[in-house]
Order: sequence, then C-alpha cells, then structure tokens
Amino acid sequence: MLYELYDLLNINILGYITIRAGISFFLALFFTLYMMPKFIRWAQRTSSVQPINEWAPENHKSKAKTPTMGGIVFIGATILASLLTIKFSNMFAVGAILTLVLFALIGFQDDYAKIKKSENLAGLKARTKLVMQIVASLIITSFLCFFADFNTDLYVPFIKTPIIEMGFFSIILWCLVIISTSNAVNLTDGLDGLATVPSLVALASFSIIIYITGNVTISTYLLMPNFNVGEVAIVAAALMGALTGFLWFNCHPAEVFMGDSGSLTVGAFLGYLAIISKSEILLLLIGSIFVIETISVILQVGSYKFRKKRVFLMAPIHHHFEMKKWAENKIIVRFWIVSILSNLIALMTLKIR
Repeated sequence: MLYELYDLLNINILGYITIRAGISFFLALFFTLYMMPKFIRWAQRTSSVQPINEWAPENHKSKAKTPTMGGIVFIGATILASLLTIKFSNMFAVGAILTLVLFALIGFQDDYAKIKKSENLAGLKARTKLVMQIVASLIITSFLCFFADFNTDLYVPFIKTPIIEMGFFSIILWCLVIISTSNAVNLTDGLDGLATVPSLVALASFSIIIYITGNVTISTYLLMPNFNVGEVAIVAAALMGALTGFLWFNCHPAEVFMGDSGSLTVGAFLGYLAIISKSEILLLLIGSIFVIETISVILQVGSYKFRKKRVFLMAPIHHHFEMKKWAENKIIVRFWIVSILSNLIALMTLKIR
C-alpha cells in the first residue's frame, strides 16, 4: 500500500526499502503490543493455556496456566504490517507472506489439538505434522522456481561463485532447510524468551544479507550474488518488530508462550530467508542455537536407542542445564550471548570472498 502511494503520489521517501522496513517494524510492534494483552485475557478466560509435558523439569509445573498460541498474534501482526508496506509485484515478498501463512496454519492446528485435549503430547501426530510441513515446503519452493524464477545455484561461504547448479535437487535441499529450521526453532522454544531473541538476532542478520543481495552496488562490491530479493527485508523487519512486541510479554516470567503457531512459523521463515539469500550453509552459524538444540536431541535419542545410555540429563540441551540446577535466566541469557556472537561471526564472513 505504501509503495502504491509512492507510485501514485510520487512520495519518493516511500520508494526506499529501508524506510518501508522501518515503518513495517514499528507497525508490527504496535499491532502486537496492542493485541497481545487482549489475546492473553481471552486465552485465560477460555483456558487456552500451555499443557506441560509430564517429563519436563519440576519448575515447569508452575507454567501450566500460562496462555499459549501467542504466535497467532505476532504472526498476524507481521502479515498485516507487511501487506501495508511491501511491493506486491515482488514475488519473493509474496513468497515470504505465503511461508508465514502456511506454517502458521500448521502450528495453529497443533496448538489447538494440545489445548483441546489439555495434553502437551496430544497435538498433531509427528507423521501428520511432517507430511503437512513437506506439502507446505513444496508449495513454497515450487513458487520460487516457477513464479519467482529463482535460480538453483548453491553458494558456500568464502567463495564468490556458485559451486554447483543443483537443478531439481534444489527442491529437496530447500524443503529440507525449511522443515529442519522450522522444527529446530520449535525444539528451542522451551524457556521464557529462549527462542525469541535468537530468532530476532537471526532475522537481523538475514535482513542485512538480503538487503545486500538485493542491492546491485553493494552486492557487487562484496562479490555476493545479486537477486531482486531486497523487498523481503521489509517482511523480516515486520517480524522483528512483532517479535520485539511479543518479547515484552514473553520475557521471564512469561505471560504468554508463542506455541507451535509461532515457533514453527518463525523457523520456516528463517529457512526461507536462508534460501533466497543463498545462505543455506551460513544458516548453520546464524541459527547456531537452534542447531545446538537439534543436535542435542539427535545425540540423546541416538545414544539411548543404540547404547541405552543418555548423553545429557535431559534433551533438548536447555533442559540439561536446568537439571544441573542452573537458574532459568542464566540459561536464557547465556544462550542469547552465544547466538549474538555467532551472528556477528556470520556477518564478518560476508567480506571474506
């Protein structure tokens, strides 16, 4: 809408991606801060609260009456702010909105099933959820190939030219990136604000990379690939604003949880950003906390299955530190620090080509 005003009334300032990204950030922040208290009161009134896993650490029992599904609010705020600020003719921005919508629907169904049955493990069956994620990912990646005309080259850090043209296999890789990142953020969302700040930091990093990738002059100077993806930075900024508003209520002690409707969607969106910025490999560093959490679960399950021994006291790894009697705030802040440092390193690699 704002871009259309630029076209219609020749308001030059609205033609700049940076200006509209800033506007989208504050719009999404305002929408979230305005709607979240109303949502919390509604959730308390309707008992739409977080069911606690019986295997969770003892201190989690006190969180049993905390409203969940807050992701619906901040994802909705992100979509609304984005629709008001993006250029609709940019297919990459449309693909970003599509990603948010599809995975929010999956997460909502999972959250609703848990709330309805009042049991943490009573959501969508793992196989059903995976099938839905695969279908959603195929829709998104097919959209990139056939409507956004996105190329299938694979880039790696430190090398200025693509190492391989993936062809059809790009669909497989991109689906894997979206699904794995979606589930990784979901695994991390176990403590108050634990997934929120690393997501914010990752979004900031990807916003910078995407803006550079969409700018001919800067991308040429840094020897990075150039595609017309800069508009997606506006959607990323909107999600950053919405998550900032959500953090106001999600910091310890949390008044609301994001639920699967938030964590699955944020993760899928990060995967989408990695794909369109040709940063699939760099995602491992940008999303370091999510990678660590996922690896801890894989190691725990694999070790117990084959050795009948546990690697950690409890997985994901943030529960391991809880079992070691670390204060919840200490775990959260230290994970935030690791995330910030790894993202700084990731951004430093952009100059090394």
